Amino acid sequence: MSDTSSGRGRPIGVRDVAARAGVSRQTVSRVLNDHPDVAPDTKERVVSAMVELGYRMNNAARALGTRRSRTLGVLASDALQYGPSRSLAALEASAREAGYWVSAAFADAADVRAVVAAVDHLVVQGVEGIVVVAPHAQTLEALGELRIDVPVVTLHSAGLGATGLSVDQAAGARLAVAALAEVGHTHIAHLAGPADWLEAESRAEGFAAELASRGLVSGPVIQGDWSAGSGYAAVEAVRRSGVTAVFAANDQMALGLLSALHEAGLAVPGDVSVVGFDDAPDAAYYWPALTTVRQDFEELARRAVAAAIGGGEAASALPPVAPVLVARSSVAPPR
Repeated sequence: MSDTSSGRGRPIGVRDVAARAGVSRQTVSRVLNDHPDVAPDTKERVVSAMVELGYRMNNAARALGTRRSRTLGVLASDALQYGPSRSLAALEASAREAGYWVSAAFADAADVRAVVAAVDHLVVQGVEGIVVVAPHAQTLEALGELRIDVPVVTLHSAGLGATGLSVDQAAGARLAVAALAEVGHTHIAHLAGPADWLEAESRAEGFAAELASRGLVSGPVIQGDWSAGSGYAAVEAVRRSGVTAVFAANDQMALGLLSALHEAGLAVPGDVSVVGFDDAPDAAYYWPALTTVRQDFEELARRAVAAAIGGGEAASALPPVAPVLVARSSVAPPR
């Protein structure tokens, strides 16, 4: 079993670690493979020897020895959007923390054959579980037609499916609307995400539910596509409607709307208050700083990795991750 080089010639191997720790090669192998029958002080000596020698486990070699790849597959679409891209980074970090590698495959959610091919690509690599970043209904439908012999967990699927994990999108939308209603806004518009995104649908449902619970009539629902450009283009519909506040389904659309409102001579929040969703890193630096709903992508990734490693069953028992409202200066009482 060969591993990384020490920089002095041959690679550092299990034999070197065993000699430094004063144990057998079999004991080192047991430590590497998380075998329960290793005394804590012995494990500590072995780990210390690995650190001192700069030993790095060869994952392919371990897979041959244990018939476990310690690899999770991640299937994603729309990875350029903020939520999916943050989830990919968080999944890799969480998997690495758990001692797993990540193998990623990308597929067009609207192309069933591409989704099937991507799943096959991951399965033949011997992954021990698959996390699907599935913001589209089409992806869930394609997965439902497949027989996959490893645990499958889905993210960004609005909690749909037996193994769906999510931030509570409807609850987040309700927080956004409540932040506007509680300072006196009664005529509120929704700048919605694309209709084929499950989370956009959930946010629109949360928007309507919170208004209804307060006895308020919905303002217009303006269709966007997640981009700042679509938020910018929505300004005419906002102006014609006479609303005093807008809940944008993501921060990028909110950014475009803020720009267009300023160009139109409307003050934010003096004339129109705006709330976004996601708490993207730049949201605090918009003008004005954007009130928005924060999603905990790291917690979602930790749960997904744990569920995939644990067989997938735990996912169905977990409640959605609670979103948090981040109040900044884009909201004020209406004039």
